[in-house]
Amino acid sequence: MSTEERLLLIPVENQVRELDPKLLLACIAAQRGFSSVIGSRRELELRIDSYPQSVYLSKSMTKRSLKFFRIAKKFDHEIVTWDEEALVHLPPETYSSRRLHPETIRQVSQLFAWGQDNIELWHQYPHLPDNLPIHAVGNPRLDMLRSEMQPFYEDEVQALRDTYGDFVLINTNFNHVNAFGPDLNLFQPVQNPGETAKFGRAAKGMSREYAECLWTHKQAVFKTFQQLIPKLEKAFPELNIVIRPHPTERHDVYKEIAARCSRVHVTNQGNVVPWILATRAVIHNGCTTGIEAFVMDVPSISYRVPINEKIDDGFYRLPNAVSNQCFTFDQLQDVLNQILAGKLVTSDVEERQALVDHYMASLSGPLSCSRMVDVLESLANNGKDDPGLSMADRFRRRVIADRYHLRKWLKTKMPGSQNRPEFQLHRYPPIPIDTIKLKIERIQQILKDNTPLKVTQLSDVLFQIRP
Repeated sequence: MSTEERLLLIPVENQVRELDPKLLLACIAAQRGFSSVIGSRRELELRIDSYPQSVYLSKSMTKRSLKFFRIAKKFDHEIVTWDEEALVHLPPETYSSRRLHPETIRQVSQLFAWGQDNIELWHQYPHLPDNLPIHAVGNPRLDMLRSEMQPFYEDEVQALRDTYGDFVLINTNFNHVNAFGPDLNLFQPVQNPGETAKFGRAAKGMSREYAECLWTHKQAVFKTFQQLIPKLEKAFPELNIVIRPHPTERHDVYKEIAARCSRVHVTNQGNVVPWILATRAVIHNGCTTGIEAFVMDVPSISYRVPINEKIDDGFYRLPNAVSNQCFTFDQLQDVLNQILAGKLVTSDVEERQALVDHYMASLSGPLSCSRMVDVLESLANNGKDDPGLSMADRFRRRVIADRYHLRKWLKTKMPGSQNRPEFQLHRYPPIPIDTIKLKIERIQQILKDNTPLKVTQLSDVLFQIRP
């Protein structure tokens, strides 16, 4: 990548979770002279042959990414990666088998880690390439939790309070057993009684023993939360209850519960951060939102009914540890009453903060995005100049791209594929350019950044941001 053509490719897989923080990254990169193409991961990857030498910012290193990484490298793109799932992660061996692949990681030039725990996790991977640079920079999502960035959401926070008044937020994470499509669960439905269930997509890389243990526990907790919702409404008649399902969960069961209640609402609207800022308390079980609430100084409760130490300590240790843990409904009711009265006293704040600091970098000082751009600048300055493409090179790129497009199209026809149009639309619906411009304007106001930016709409899910 030449220093004159500094382009970042910033794919977004889950719009409500990733778009805002990655727009922040694009804005900070623009201060340093980078242009960015940002939007739907699938759409961006389908156009990979049309970009000049660029840095592609991936969010995973699974086997599923290998084909694309190889194609991107053939088009002279550099791949820099973090792992979106490395903060609240499975035990190391299971994590590595699911989230890392020896051939895929060899395509990567730099790694961005959430924090020290993430670095230690990757160093346990036996196929980690020697001398692969790892930078403990945090994550753009962490930046949006910091007090200086919270004004970005102030209009949404006020609107939520105007709409729902005093409310508690129940964040669910039962995508392993209540996924958008049954093939995305830990196990696929059996056709006949007595059959052994086949693995679903969520069980990929797990041993059958671990997958069955996780399935049993998540099903039991899922059932408990279905019972919790109406009990909570009855016990707290002055509160509304907002259920926010995991982005890849089905909403049906929650809507059925809400239909039998008068103050229960089900929504997955927008980013979760303003919802956390607007609520009186967050209720969850092993959910990342418990960590986000702690960072933003919002009370959270981990409702641990039932308990499975193997899962809770090996997978959900961090979100449970930084929350107020309740093991019965009566205990939850008492803690929530203390929160509402402003009388909750937490005795282990320092221990919780020390744990968070081990897992997450850049909660103070320069933003994660700024630290990332520091690394990206060094790549751009050390990069080779693009000599331009010959006719033969253009033809070769076209053949490679056509084959890749055909493969992706064929996958949309396969049962269970994440390339299905309805699933892609669920994760990344079209977004107007005016919405993107408004978000960028808010970010620049907070950053006190006067860099003139040109925003171009490339499709209904893809945009280019140029300084």
